[in-house]
Amino acid sequence: MGALEVSKVVKSRQAWRMISCIWLHAGVFHILANMLSLLFIGIRLEQEFGFVRIGMLYLIAGFGGSILSSLFIQTGISVGASGALFGLLGSMLSELITNWTIYSNKAPLLTLVLVIVINLAMGILPHVDNFAHIGGFISGFLLGFVFLIRPQFGYVSQKKVPPGYIAPSRKPKHKTYQYVLWVCSLILLIAGFAIGLILLLRGVNLNEHCSWCHYMSCIPTPLWSCRNGQVYCQSTEFGKSLNLTCISNGKSEIYPLTEENTSQVQQLCSKLCG
Repeated sequence: MGALEVSKVVKSRQAWRMISCIWLHAGVFHILANMLSLLFIGIRLEQEFGFVRIGMLYLIAGFGGSILSSLFIQTGISVGASGALFGLLGSMLSELITNWTIYSNKAPLLTLVLVIVINLAMGILPHVDNFAHIGGFISGFLLGFVFLIRPQFGYVSQKKVPPGYIAPSRKPKHKTYQYVLWVCSLILLIAGFAIGLILLLRGVNLNEHCSWCHYMSCIPTPLWSCRNGQVYCQSTEFGKSLNLTCISNGKSEIYPLTEENTSQVQQLCSKLCG
């Protein structure tokens, strides 16, 4: 129904799921928690930078979260706006860094870093897609340097200078380091998105190249397990039909024998036993 399901993104070329999943949630509590977060984070940013820039940042960061999630979590489905919300958090951090000189009070930086660390730490719980959080945060952090740059303190626009008034000194609109961060962030964003999409559409599973990365999304403890319950089915082909029987609950279902169904037997089995 629009959730992020890697097999459909890769094999059926339904790339739109990487965007549609941002507006879907797993239940009432899920959507309430995300919308309350959006209320507290989004209002301040939208008031200062406008809905166009923040809307674009929200959307692109959510897409970035979907890319990283798809490269690591390739079984089951994922929904939620958390990746986009973490993108807003990341952009707040980069906005403080790139506009550092205009802020006299530096205390909000420590508070923001603490909030980010706590929220990312929550992602190690089971059934939480922390890769979407991390991907959204990194995307938003880089986008903040691109979208949320401000003129430096003391800059006077020539359009706002009264006729006949001579400004004591003409400062450049932005500092050199702001331009450097803008260019570097834009290059990293384009390269990261391009490489991520190429790997995803080729069916690459990054867990095969990183044996410890799965701990970034869930750390097993005596209180919970991170393993997904393995399911088994007995399959029988007759004619142009495929009969699956779940071993654990005895349910059976007949599916048309197509190339797509043949390649997705494990997923059909999971749905049958679920």
